This record gives sequence, C-alpha cells and structure tokens, in this order.
Amino acid sequence: RPRSHTVTTTSSSFTANLSASSSTLAYDREFLRTVPGLLMVTEIVLGLLVWTLIAGTEYFLYPAFGWVMFVAVFYWVLTVFFLIIYMTMTYTRIPQVPWTMVGLCFNGSAFILYLIAAIVDASSVTKDLDNHNYNSWAASSFFAFVVTSCYAGNTYFSFISWRSRTLQ
Repeated sequence: RPRSHTVTTTSSSFTANLSASSSTLAYDREFLRTVPGLLMVTEIVLGLLVWTLIAGTEYFLYPAFGWVMFVAVFYWVLTVFFLIIYMTMTYTRIPQVPWTMVGLCFNGSAFILYLIAAIVDASSVTKDLDNHNYNSWAASSFFAFVVTSCYAGNTYFSFISWRSRTLQ
C-alpha cells in the first residue's frame, strides 16, 4: 500500500544573516589616499624588503640578524592585518575595542622595536663578518631605518587621533 510522505521545509536564520552581513561588507578606498594609509602601504612594501633581504642570507648564523628578522616579520604581518581591518572598516563593527588606543600602541611599539632592530642591523653589518652577504645586510639596514621613520609618522598620526578622541 502506498505511504504518504510529508516534506516539511524550514527557513534558517543563518542564511538570512549571512546574506545580510555580506551585503554590508564595506570597503574603504579612501583610506589608501590618506597619509596614514600611504604610510601603512609603505611600511608593508619596505618591511617586506627588510626581511627578504635578510632571509636570503645565512642570517641564522648571527643572532643579531635573527632579532631583526623577528621584528621585521612580526610587524609586517601585523601591519598587513591592520591594513585589512582599516580597508574593510572592521573597526566600525567592533566598537568595544578602543581602536585609537590600539593603533597608538601598535605604531608606538613598532617604532621603538624597529628603531632598535635598525640600529642592531646597521651595527652588525661589516665586511669582515660575511663578505658575500654584505650588500643585502647593508640594504636591509637602510630600509629598516626608512620603515622606522614610517612607523614614527604613523605613531604621530595615531597620537593625534587618540588625543582628539580623549578630549571629546
């Protein structure tokens, strides 16, 4: 004898929320036209140069260059992360985080640690150490100081932003 089959369909709130949240995904192109945005892109490009110039050598034989590699790679990854946060305007969706303070702490620590790393890098570069790696290490030292100045600029702009928020 034939059985009757009842099919029940339900609508999931997950798909409705997914489509609603993906339609509100923002992209801020204007951020790259600001001075902090340009500095951040410069930090990413030149920071990549710093750690690739060192990574192409036998840096692991010299602890000083290991420190420079740590700082360069650590802040390169975090800067890419923050660029994505600013470009997608994720900071507007997480208002519980004090983003101006986070930016100030990030840029300030990057400036200080990159300055130390650049000084260590520059003081470790000698022709006596390893002649065939000299040019890479010297170039990485130069670019480390340039990246340091970019982080100093972003620290200044982060301080101005933080200061204007705390005075309100």
